[in-house]
Amino acid sequence: MAEIVESTSVMKEPPVKRAKVEKNGSNCEESIHAIIKNFAGFETTRILSESSQRKTICIEGSFEGNTSPAIVILEKKPFSDQNLKNILNNESILSKDFINDIYGNYECFPKLEYNGIKTTIIHPATEKHIKKFESQPIHLVEETPELYESITYPHLQTEQFDLTWVHNILEHKSEVDRIVFEDSDPTNGFILLPDLKWDGKQIENLYLVGIVNKKGIKSLRDLTGEHLDLLKNLMGKGCNAIEEKYKLPRSKLRVYLHYQPSFYHLHVHFTNLKYDAPGIYTEKSHLLTAVINNIELMPEYFQRVTLPFVLKETDKLFLKYEEKGVVKKC
Repeated sequence: MAEIVESTSVMKEPPVKRAKVEKNGSNCEESIHAIIKNFAGFETTRILSESSQRKTICIEGSFEGNTSPAIVILEKKPFSDQNLKNILNNESILSKDFINDIYGNYECFPKLEYNGIKTTIIHPATEKHIKKFESQPIHLVEETPELYESITYPHLQTEQFDLTWVHNILEHKSEVDRIVFEDSDPTNGFILLPDLKWDGKQIENLYLVGIVNKKGIKSLRDLTGEHLDLLKNLMGKGCNAIEEKYKLPRSKLRVYLHYQPSFYHLHVHFTNLKYDAPGIYTEKSHLLTAVINNIELMPEYFQRVTLPFVLKETDKLFLKYEEKGVVKKC
């Protein structure tokens, strides 16, 4: 059970740093997204991380003629009933590895269109992006309200990911065709769209994110009783929209928030319950229903509770906690 302490201070809102934006909403720094068609000219610098469990690999590199670093994330797609019909047929080639009694090991080579790899490219990638995907030693921080105010909050005032891409979505400057549902209410509304980790097709790893319209709500720490209508709206309309479009009922969804979040504009994650999505562990995720219940019991719950979160050793926030003696490297 989380520890609750008294706190009378007000969580202040940090200024949001925004990058310069062109008319089309893209960063002014040249990006390869408008011209890339293949990986010709891509040079790998190093492997940032890989997971055999999730079948993903994150690579840092650069494109020929462009000095800005890039991050490429490759992920094997899960199987679906529809894909199986197109794989288990005479067009898939089997290469025999070995046979032992009734057991045989083979490598299967399906047709090209059924052998795709989900690919995410971040370019130009900042040092923060690189550290985010880099495999590093991690530490658990038990953040009290006092630690939030004295260490975490001041850090957020100067160090956070740029939110231009979020504002582009909310202002319909980009990704309009990906929107699954939108409630335009400025206070309680939100936009629901597929997360970058999902291809938008295979229900087995369904992953959508609901981004609230209201600016200035950074994370769980800012949520109070005045946000209950917003949170309930996210839960109700978000789940209904997913069931209507993807035929997946609320009872088969995992709906949660992260702390710390990957970006500091309030958003909620919607995933298939059977999908082992990144960041679903107890030290990271908070079910939206539990968040609502806690605020109903105590409107200032998240201003008074101790919240755990994980930090990588190269994170600047880790260094600040280390300076205060809260964590230490082994």
